[in-house]
Amino acid sequence: MPVPSQDALFAALSKVIDPEIRKPVTDLGMVESVAVDESGRAAVTILLTISGCPLKDTLTKDTTAALLGVEGVTSVDVTLGVMSDEQRTELRTTLRGDNPEREIPFAKPNSLTRVYCVASGKGGVGKSSVTVNLAAAMAQDGLRVGVVDADVYGFSVPRMLGVERHPTQVDDMILPPLAHGVKVISIGMFVPGNQPVVWRGPMLHRALQQFLGDVFWGDLDVLLLDLPPGTGDIAISVAQLIPNAEILVVTTPQKAASEVAERAGSIAMQTHQQIVGVIENMSWLELPDGTRHEIFGAGGGQTVADSLTRSVGAPVPLLGQIPMDTGLREGGDVGMPIVLGHPNSPSAVVLRDIARGLSTRARGLAGRSLGLTPAGR
Repeated sequence: MPVPSQDALFAALSKVIDPEIRKPVTDLGMVESVAVDESGRAAVTILLTISGCPLKDTLTKDTTAALLGVEGVTSVDVTLGVMSDEQRTELRTTLRGDNPEREIPFAKPNSLTRVYCVASGKGGVGKSSVTVNLAAAMAQDGLRVGVVDADVYGFSVPRMLGVERHPTQVDDMILPPLAHGVKVISIGMFVPGNQPVVWRGPMLHRALQQFLGDVFWGDLDVLLLDLPPGTGDIAISVAQLIPNAEILVVTTPQKAASEVAERAGSIAMQTHQQIVGVIENMSWLELPDGTRHEIFGAGGGQTVADSLTRSVGAPVPLLGQIPMDTGLREGGDVGMPIVLGHPNSPSAVVLRDIARGLSTRARGLAGRSLGLTPAGR
């Protein structure tokens, strides 16, 4: 049997995707060498970004499987090395360009990433649960999704998505962990144990700036930011750092919750952001006989939507009403969003419908360069 060519080997390795950067290892300069002897034994050296790469076993398995698929290869020996400082610098340049200044890619006028800020007037309305389930549903539908846990004081997204490892740092670039196809970053990944975060305005702004600019997100379709409750420093910083971000307001039917939710949405008038819509959580409890028990009352979500419509002078729809479901809470506790663990449950169906509605919204071209030149000029 003829020995496979280098082209055939590299073509196979081009299908191996780095689990953190989500690009082929051949494009990232991670393949140092690959060769096959006459007996069909392949030897390949893969360079890791850092020595303690948490996903090296995944890379080894995927590399082995890819080379075994090449005709003439009977066995594979994978050797893992580590990139030199020069190679890491070259990798960073490949991913981000040679611009020394750190930029927030989502703030650029030509960015095609939809940025949704999930906000609420008060805590305890299920804002984070809604965020992670929307993200998981979008990722399952094939979108490239990222989540920033901007709720610095009450971070919970890593647990709800089942993220157990820390981000990987390549010099001054941070590679976010991946869970259920969603890239995630949270201050909880940098805090030992369950230690509280005691920060004031400038530190909060800087942390958010790093999450948006220092983290390598790649080419995202959707970025979701789980904001802290209320209208504090983070909400203002988001408006400054990503002016094109749009707001999703989460509330419950309860009158007390809907009143403060209106304030969270009304901040859009001062920051000149668009409100996408309102999501009503914990709308009712479905009883075994099929009747609905409205524990927190009824109509709060529609009330908020109507009030914001009058305030901003543009339609603010009620995007959906999510019924109470113990599976939603249980999924958050074990890191399995209900849209994945119990996709046919009533709350999962509503969440998936909302996610698809947000994914398929028409994208305006106002203010964007089309890259066209009139004929004859």
